[in-house]
Amino acid sequence: MKFLITAGPTREPIDPVRYLSNRSSGKMGYAIAQAALDAGHEVILISGPVALPAPPRAQMLRVTTADEMYDAVHANLGDIDIAVLCAAVADFKPAAFAPHKIKKSGGDPVIQLVPTRDILASLGALPSKNFLLAGFAAETEELEKNAREKLKKKRCDAVIANDVSVPGLGFESEENELTIYLPDQKGRVLPRGSKRDLANALVKILCAMK
Repeated sequence: MKFLITAGPTREPIDPVRYLSNRSSGKMGYAIAQAALDAGHEVILISGPVALPAPPRAQMLRVTTADEMYDAVHANLGDIDIAVLCAAVADFKPAAFAPHKIKKSGGDPVIQLVPTRDILASLGALPSKNFLLAGFAAETEELEKNAREKLKKKRCDAVIANDVSVPGLGFESEENELTIYLPDQKGRVLPRGSKRDLANALVKILCAMK
């Protein structure tokens, strides 16, 4: 099978030295890519800025902004079988880029934000989607409620949710705990473990769904 996987954060520039971003390290997405490769599958890995080596044999595409990731995803759907959107894409970006560094003088700066394009929703809305679409939901409260809303609203085949408020799990950590939500089915918990082990289990589950 052929996987398209997104990983890491995006960076939305404010001025030449500052940007909006988040705490995603890319470790979960890279672990999924490696698990898929180890299982003998093809992988296109579209990655935001991370400090991780590229998985051997993966087709790597490196991007920075949400717009770049959106364009890269849509340009590489081709003959994929499974799309796993694990990247923590910025929900908002500055409405305008300041061409010079914003100085402290001159009062408190006001930065107007506008929504970024929703990559997951754009794939779910495709009129002829012949691949399995799995999205990630990093939550801090009401995990199941928010994950199921995302599953329905964005027309996913699966949403993999994790509670990033739990110490030692999620962003920047080596471990995670995942719950897989499917339409009209009870959530399936993958208990706390290394991201590598969780990725191996997740790849098997997604392949069985396809």
